[in-house]
Amino acid sequence: MLEFAHDTLAQRVLFASGRAAENLRSEVARFGSPTVMVIADKPETAAALCRGFEPALVHTDVAPHVPVEKAEEARAAARNHGVDLLVCIGGGSTTGLAKAVALTSGLPVIAVPTTYAGSEATPVWGLTEAARKTTGVDARVLPAAVVYDATLLATLPVESSVASGLNAVAHGVDAMWAPRTDPINQALAVEGVRALAAGLPVVKADPGDLAGHEQCLYGAYLSAVAFASAGSGLHHKVCHVLGGAYDLPHARTHAVVLPHVLAYNAPAAPEAARRIASALGATDPVRGLAALRRTLDAPVALRDHGMRESDLDEAVDLVLPVVPESNPRPVTRESLAALLRNAWTGADPAEEPRP
Repeated sequence: MLEFAHDTLAQRVLFASGRAAENLRSEVARFGSPTVMVIADKPETAAALCRGFEPALVHTDVAPHVPVEKAEEARAAARNHGVDLLVCIGGGSTTGLAKAVALTSGLPVIAVPTTYAGSEATPVWGLTEAARKTTGVDARVLPAAVVYDATLLATLPVESSVASGLNAVAHGVDAMWAPRTDPINQALAVEGVRALAAGLPVVKADPGDLAGHEQCLYGAYLSAVAFASAGSGLHHKVCHVLGGAYDLPHARTHAVVLPHVLAYNAPAAPEAARRIASALGATDPVRGLAALRRTLDAPVALRDHGMRESDLDEAVDLVLPVVPESNPRPVTRESLAALLRNAWTGADPAEEPRP
């Protein structure tokens, strides 16, 4: 019998190409003449989008994985300027910093994404201190509104689009078997993966193709909404640990690890695997993802992105305690060590035997 409990998060989404400045202005006005702090990774983009209102300050000191000291500086800046509203314009690191301010202040956030990070659609926050990344879930950090505009991604380097897009695919795949997954999450995740699998090859072939970016943004949003409700599965637990401990690039780490977690879990979750394969336009999810990755010339190995072989044993020790008990296939020290080594070397899971 079909039985589940599902929470739908409250968030306003405005999706329109070429209208980011207009939609941002209307959303800021909706809050009633607030004192605005803009957090942006590119001040020139912020200046172009903040027409029609005057920010109290523009904060650009953004770093990956949101170091605690960067969060404290941003929080102090918000307090010192009597800020009422946060606007973040940029990728996942920018959104993450806005969330860190919202976590302690309760200030509302309007997010304007310029990558496919998906953080704008989740109540998940993350902070890094002493090479350890801590994550949590808090309703205060979910942006009150998201302004999507595909034209903001048209100048994104194609390598960044590919890595960010595969990170978005990972949100959808993980949502299929995460701890709180339900039929609504899975429906959103499958459609999100389908849209990304359709849009990313278009963006790869022509980085300026607006329709391709629109499909990818749409898919990234759906996958992130599914992930936000379903929770972090094995893939995200692995990537959060690796990113925080070894300062690895966020999107590229997700792009590398995803095929290995998919290959590990798919045999133990046949219905989820069938639906993921269908979304990828394939009969087998691992081979379908491998084909997409070849088309995209996706990142292959963790060793190419800053992880050392000598880190692998410690990484197993750090990841193992946070593996979800609900993972469809039991995870042992030996199986996790093999998974991480394969991701480090860049082995192709589509070519390896599966149980």
